[in-house]
Amino acid sequence: MTGGAEAVRGGIRFDGVSVAYGGNVVLDRLDLTVEPGEVMALLGPSGSGKTTALRAVAGFVRPAAGRVFIGDRDVTALPPHKRGIGMVVQQYALFPHLRVQDNVAFGLKAQKADKAGIPGRVAEALELVGMGDYARRYPRELSGGQQQRVAIARALAIRPGVLLLDEPLSALDAQLRSGMLTELARLHRELPDVSILYVTHDQVEALTLADRIAVMDKARLQDCGTPQELYRRPRTEFTASFVGNANLLPVTVAEPAGTVDFAGHALAVPTGSVAGGATATLCVRPHLVGLGDGPNALTGTISEVQWRGSTHRLYVDVDGHRVKADVRELRDTPVLGDRVTLHFAAHDAVLLPQGAGASHG
Repeated sequence: MTGGAEAVRGGIRFDGVSVAYGGNVVLDRLDLTVEPGEVMALLGPSGSGKTTALRAVAGFVRPAAGRVFIGDRDVTALPPHKRGIGMVVQQYALFPHLRVQDNVAFGLKAQKADKAGIPGRVAEALELVGMGDYARRYPRELSGGQQQRVAIARALAIRPGVLLLDEPLSALDAQLRSGMLTELARLHRELPDVSILYVTHDQVEALTLADRIAVMDKARLQDCGTPQELYRRPRTEFTASFVGNANLLPVTVAEPAGTVDFAGHALAVPTGSVAGGATATLCVRPHLVGLGDGPNALTGTISEVQWRGSTHRLYVDVDGHRVKADVRELRDTPVLGDRVTLHFAAHDAVLLPQGAGASHG
């Protein structure tokens, strides 16, 4: 979908937005701001509310409560074609009977742009996505990746202040997806004033493209921060498990501060303000767990080994708890039943207080 009256600048703001279908809340009191020129990824599993949030910005669903702003305009009650946005959906939705140039011109004609200026705007948009030589082809003559570029060109032709991308790479194979991630990153650099809301369930896409990531689950915003913040210092167990891969180990904070007990093992980790005696979850990324003796050593039995090209993923049973370690490809690969020792540095661990709740941003 493309369309809009005058292009609107200034980002997106959700102000307590809730959406319900038949009494079932699918988006619950969302407070979130996408800054002008920012790429915000909405990341979460199916049914988390991320697509509903995007559709609320597009105008395809009406909030039961709260307001949606584009720039400083309250667009909650505006129809989609008056919001000044561009949108790309999963299946591109190109018109099969129209040539590429006419598909890209569609939004401009719908908003009654100056006829004399349309060919130039179409050519500009196609060049921006590297499809200038394909203007007279039909969608059936293009690959999936090329169709996706045309869909993006159509959205950009109206020069929107806000671009909505709803799982735009999900229909592409892995190689095309990787190439399009590079192209979308380049587009972001060339369109510094356009705010982009990017819906995905793929953590790699979110980590690669986004300036910030809003993590969604069960209709609510669970966490929000830069990719580095959410990966290195997650604030909730859900964030730790959904953004990247993590060991989440149940521990009890010991006295004095600075140590925790994990299955009878005393581990030195930053405990922050968590009180002694409290239960918590220790988060350690598998690639930060080493094989062999070292600080915070844990000894256990190999229960599974996965070769992943440049690394081996080791699954180690430590007193009934499964600990994962990603280690560089080994000459002598451990086998099932081997006893091994793992270790990790204190500064690579994050302590998550039990019941750490959602963090809005």
